[in-house]
Amino acid sequence: MKKLRENKIFKVIKTLVNVSIAVVLISFFVVVCLQRFSGNKLAIFNFRMFTVASGSMQPKYVVGDVLLSKQIDTKKIKVGDTISYLGTSGDFRDKVITHEVIAIDNLDNGKRVFHTKGIANIIEDPVVNEEQVYGVVIGKAKLLSWIYKMMSTKYGIFIIVIPLLYIFGSEFLSFLLEKEEKKRNIVK
Repeated sequence: MKKLRENKIFKVIKTLVNVSIAVVLISFFVVVCLQRFSGNKLAIFNFRMFTVASGSMQPKYVVGDVLLSKQIDTKKIKVGDTISYLGTSGDFRDKVITHEVIAIDNLDNGKRVFHTKGIANIIEDPVVNEEQVYGVVIGKAKLLSWIYKMMSTKYGIFIIVIPLLYIFGSEFLSFLLEKEEKKRNIVK
C-alpha cells in the first residue's frame, strides 16, 4: 500500500479526481447561489440552471431535475421547444416556469408571443411575451439532478460537506506529510 501511495502516477490521478470532485461540487453550489440571489436574472455564458418543481412536464422532466437553459434570440424559438420564462400573472406570478411551446403568434409590431403548456397539464398557460423568456431548455444535467435530489433528502448536506472535507483534509494531510518528509531528508 505504501508503494502505491508513493507512486507518482497514483498521486497525480488521486489529485485530479479530488480536484474534479471539488470543482463540480463548488461550481454547482456557486451557480445555484448566484441564480437564487440574483432572482434568476444572472446568466453565466448565456446559460441558466433551473430545477423542476412540479410534475407538469412529466414524463420528460420530473421533480428535482436540473435543466440547463440557453438564452437565444426569441425569433429562433419554434413550436415544440421547451422554454423557461418568468410568469407574470395569476399562479405563475414571479415564478420561473418551464413548459413546452404549443403555438406562436407574430404580432404587428414584430414581437412574438408564445402559447405554452406543461406536458401533463390540460390547460394552457397565460400568454408569454418575448421579454419574459429566459431561454430554451437544451437538456437535463443528470449529475447535477442527482446531486440536487440527494441534497433534498434529510441528510443531503452531507453529500457535499463530507466529500469536500475528505478531499481538503486528505490533500492537507498529504501536504503536511510531504513537508515533514522533506525536513527529515534534509536533517539526515
